[in-house]
Amino acid sequence: MTTTKPVADPADTAALEADLLAGFFDDPPTVSPRWFYDEKGSVLFDRITRLEEYYPTRAEAEILRARAAEIVGDTTTLVELGAGTCEKTRVLLDVLAGREGGATYVPVDISTEMLEESARSLAADYPGLRIEPVAGDFLALDGPLPGEPGGRLVLFLGGTVGNFTEAQRAEFFAMLRGVMDPGDRFAVGFDLVKKPERLVDAYDDADGLTAEFNLNMLDVIAATVPCEGLDPRDFRHEAVWNERESRIEMWLRAARDVRIEFPGLGLARTLAAGEGIRTEIARKFGANGLVEELAGHGFGRPGVWTDPAGDFGVGVVVVD
Repeated sequence: MTTTKPVADPADTAALEADLLAGFFDDPPTVSPRWFYDEKGSVLFDRITRLEEYYPTRAEAEILRARAAEIVGDTTTLVELGAGTCEKTRVLLDVLAGREGGATYVPVDISTEMLEESARSLAADYPGLRIEPVAGDFLALDGPLPGEPGGRLVLFLGGTVGNFTEAQRAEFFAMLRGVMDPGDRFAVGFDLVKKPERLVDAYDDADGLTAEFNLNMLDVIAATVPCEGLDPRDFRHEAVWNERESRIEMWLRAARDVRIEFPGLGLARTLAAGEGIRTEIARKFGANGLVEELAGHGFGRPGVWTDPAGDFGVGVVVVD
């Protein structure tokens, strides 16, 4: 048994320890999906989005291309939550950059390095567009958003809204409503319910990339916090459809009895063979289900578009 010494930033260690305390010692144990994304995880996910089985990225891109002008509308400031590389947003920026009087793009992401790189690239490609990156957790916005009240579009793409539990989603929508003003708009990408077999295939591809991506989380944990007994070889990837909750769940199932110790927390967790760690949920929605939820948080006048195959949706609502 070996102890892996963390090489991560102390802030990352503290954040992961907080997430472990919040979920890893529950039943079932859970870990936030944000810990998928070290450098290797980011590369793996980019490869996953190009797989035939993984339709969401292609379907959302179809909608954005077809509806870019309608989504942007009369926006003067576009705020993107979890912007990442900003690549999928460029079709909207093409519209925004042509706005008379100028416009502003505010990418928000937890990764400072990625933000800086993306901002440099966008500034070169869109010289007339103001780029104002914000490094921070989009789940904890605590002040007025940049831009003119009533002229903002807050963008949340990729189906990430499906990674929240019902309670987390309600908290997220309430937080957004608290930092937005009447007339501001919110655009959200969400995956639609379809045959379970197709959903499972999207999260358990034949090439094994999603399995590798899921198992890589254990390496991220071991590199970020002191731990003992955490070996990816002791786990296997599993994706299952939870009909009652209308969601895909990704698990890491123990292939044998394991005991994982976290010296920094003074805690340990034993998993019997067959028990699992839930690493992600991916809620699937009816075409109007999400905007109906948003209506309960003060967002109205909805518009919903889907791709031609009806696989994915983008909804736009307005703060009343």
